Amino acid sequence: MDKTVPPGAAILLDFIRETEVGRSDRASYDVIYGHNQAKLPQPLTTMTYGEVVDAQKGWSKQFGSSAAGSYQFMRATLIDLAKAVHSISGADRFTPDLQDRLGYRLLVRRGYPEFITGKISLVQFGENLAKEWASFPVLVSCKGAHRVLKRGQSYYAGDGLNKALVRPEKVEAVLKQVLEATRRPHEPVEEQTPAVAEKTVVADPGDLAKSPGKSKTVWTWALAGLGAAVSAAGDFLGGLDWRAQLLISAATVGFAVYGIKRRADLTRAVRSLKAELEA
Repeated sequence: MDKTVPPGAAILLDFIRETEVGRSDRASYDVIYGHNQAKLPQPLTTMTYGEVVDAQKGWSKQFGSSAAGSYQFMRATLIDLAKAVHSISGADRFTPDLQDRLGYRLLVRRGYPEFITGKISLVQFGENLAKEWASFPVLVSCKGAHRVLKRGQSYYAGDGLNKALVRPEKVEAVLKQVLEATRRPHEPVEEQTPAVAEKTVVADPGDLAKSPGKSKTVWTWALAGLGAAVSAAGDFLGGLDWRAQLLISAATVGFAVYGIKRRADLTRAVRSLKAELEA
C-alpha cells in the first residue's frame, strides 16, 4: 500500500481490492475485468497511464468491461481522474502505488472524510461505495441504478452484468474497523535529547556560558602554558639541554593553544544545543 494513504483508508482499499479482483497480493494490481490480463501484450503495471486508457477503448467489446487494475478503474473514471489530479501525467507508470493513490482519491470523492468525522452515516457511506464499486452491496433497501433494491444487492443489480460479491455484514464490520483505526490515539513518541560527547575537561558549568576570553578555564590553561615556557627559558643553561627545554616549552604552549580551541568548540556546541532545546 502506498505510504501516503491513511491507515483507515488503507484497510478499506485492501478490502475493496480483494472484493473486486478476488485477491490482495501484488498480482492483484495487474488484473483486468474477467481476469483476462494474460491476453494483454504486457502486464498492466508496466504500462503508462496513457497506454492503459488507450487500451481500454477496445476492452468493453473484447472482454465485456474496461475495468482495470486493483480497484477495477473504468476508462471514464481514469480519464476523469487525470483531469482532476493535475499531478498525474499520461507518461506515469500504472504502478501499484499510483493505483493506491487513485483508489484513495475515489474514496475521498465518495465521502471518506465525511464518514470518518461523523458527517455521514455508515449506511450512507456504504451506499456511496456501492455506487463506485459494483461488487459492493447496499446496506439497506433503496432505489438503485435500475430498480428498487433489497439490502445486500449491488447498486447496479438488474443490468445483467453486475452483482454483489460480499455480504453486507462484512462491509459493515470493515467500516467499523476503519472507524476504530482513524480514532485510535497515536502512541506517544519518546523525546530523545541529542547526545553530547562526554568531555574529560573539569570546568564550572556556568563557565561554559561565558565567552572564551572571560573563561577562568581558558586563562588557567593559557597561564599554565606561559609559565611553563618562562620556566623552561630560565633553565636553558642550568638544566636540560636548551634544545630539549625549548621542545618541552613549545609542546606545553601547543597543548595550551589546543585546550583553548577545544574550549571554544565546546562552548559553541553547548550554546547550539541549548538553542535547539529552547526552540
